[in-house]
This record gives sequence, C-alpha cells and structure tokens, in this order.
Amino acid sequence: MSDAVVVSTVDLTKVFDETITAVDSLNISVRENAIIGFLGPNGSGKTTTIKLLLGLQHPTSGSASVFGMNIAEDSIEIRKRVGYLAQDPRFYEYMTARQTLRFVCRFFYEGPKELIETRINETLDIVGLTGVADRPIKGFSVGERQRLGIAQAYIHAPDLLILDEPAASLDPMGRRDVLALLMQLRQKTTILYSTHILSDVQRVSDEVIIINKGKLVTQSNISKLLADKDSSYSLITRGDFGPLHTTLNAQVWINRISRDSNNGQSHWDISVNDIEMAEGNLLRLALATEGVFVVDFGRRKHHLEEVFMSLVEGEKSG
Repeated sequence: MSDAVVVSTVDLTKVFDETITAVDSLNISVRENAIIGFLGPNGSGKTTTIKLLLGLQHPTSGSASVFGMNIAEDSIEIRKRVGYLAQDPRFYEYMTARQTLRFVCRFFYEGPKELIETRINETLDIVGLTGVADRPIKGFSVGERQRLGIAQAYIHAPDLLILDEPAASLDPMGRRDVLALLMQLRQKTTILYSTHILSDVQRVSDEVIIINKGKLVTQSNISKLLADKDSSYSLITRGDFGPLHTTLNAQVWINRISRDSNNGQSHWDISVNDIEMAEGNLLRLALATEGVFVVDFGRRKHHLEEVFMSLVEGEKSG
C-alpha cells in the first residue's frame, strides 16, 4: 500500500430537498493500492458518497478530489480512470459475457483496437469466466453475474475500482470467490467497496471507513481498530466466586467484570485497560484465590462486527 492519496474529501456535504442531509461534512482519504471497506448502516450515505465521487451527483458544499482532480469540474476525466460496479448490475440477457465486454470496451477501453480481444480474454480469465464466456447471460448464476459485473468494471484497467455491495447476494462460496478476486486485483488497482458483511471486510481490507447518518465515525487500519477496542479476557472457574470477585474489583487495571453461572461454573468476562498488568496478574490472582479452581482462561479476540456495533450505537446515543 502506497502513501499516495487517490481519493480525498474535505467537508463533503450533500443535502436533498434542503432538508435531508445524506452526506455531512465528510472527510476521508483512500491510499493507492489499498483495499478499503466502506461501512455504515442502511441509509448512512455510502451510495450517495460513491455517486458524488463519480460525478453522478453534485455536492451541496465541500469538495473532493480523485487522482488530484476535482469531482465537480473533472468528472469525465475521473471516470476514465475509475471502474464502477453498482449494487444491482444489469445486463442485456441475450448477450454473452464476451459480447458484453466488447460492448463495454466501445465506451471505456482506450488501448489499441487490435488488443481489445486480448484484453477481454485476460479479463475473463482473471474473473474466472473463461469457461462460460460464450454462453448467454440469462443462464448465469448470481455469482457468475457478479463476477461479470466486476469484469466490466475492470475491463479498461482502471486505477480505482469502486464496488457497491459486490458480495451482497452471494452464497458463502460465491463470496469466497469474490474476496479472492479482490485480493488478486489489489496488485494492480485501488479498491473501495461498500458492504454490510463485516466478516468479509475483516478478512481482506487494509482499512475501514465507517459512516453513520452521513458523518464519519472512524477511518482506521483494521488491526489498529481492533487493538484499540477494550481488551478483555475470558475466565471459567468452579467453586466460590465471591472472594475472586472481591479481589478482581480491587484491581485498578480492570475496567469491567461480568459473570454468568452455567452448570456449576462461573463464566467471567473481564475488560482491562492495561494488557501488561492483565497478562502478568489476572490468571495468577485467580489461581491464588482460595476455593477457586480455574477451568479455562484466555484473551478474547474482538471481531469487526463488535467494534462496528459499538461505534455506531455510540453515535446513536451520543
């Protein structure tokens, strides 16, 4: 991932009918050769932001640039370097995949005409459609249609791919194939994609942008975002829990303790603010408490879904 910035917005705002603020003073950036997951609840402004970046809608205020070009003044030049997949791509059902890509090349491909067929074959191979390239699209599965959508977005070798929910309607195997394709394409282009499937974002993305009600909630490296979440530990014990609870409550490096009972065992969820102190002392304190037998102990791994819900719910209650 390069430090060069491909997309940058400054207080980008879009208001509809003078009353509905779809995008509200948004400040984000996308770096070259990164995969960026673009997240937010339904109606959070993701699709509107994408349309603004593509010049399909005009901002009410603020500004944005793509490849250093202003979205309001240079949208045609920007679109020459961007590939876009809509959430629900539509095709001419009677055409084959190969014919569809030929059709798209008429509008977007700027290379030598004698190389169009070579480019089509390369793209079909990349998305895994070579074997069905000459079949009518009306017989395609949902996964094949989605891969064809990515192919038509990528046919002109864009420097930026913007994908709106590329795996939304796919089964687990179809999603796996699309994610593998994104990982392959990242070697050659920058990818910004919106999705509601948080586990997919955690698997393939370098960074995540989360918006809610049109406003930026956070933009962060995923590893850092998960690490910044309160660290917590899982502890399962048998025996008298009272003395251990008293001991743990006295530790200043423990933020929160919750405990449930199940089949004679206590299941503890312990949130801490000092990992070093927890690693060195938490298990030791449990083992040293009279009448307590430790069954299991370990640090909990946070998932992006937990962080997302925490951040978005925090915005709602803020």
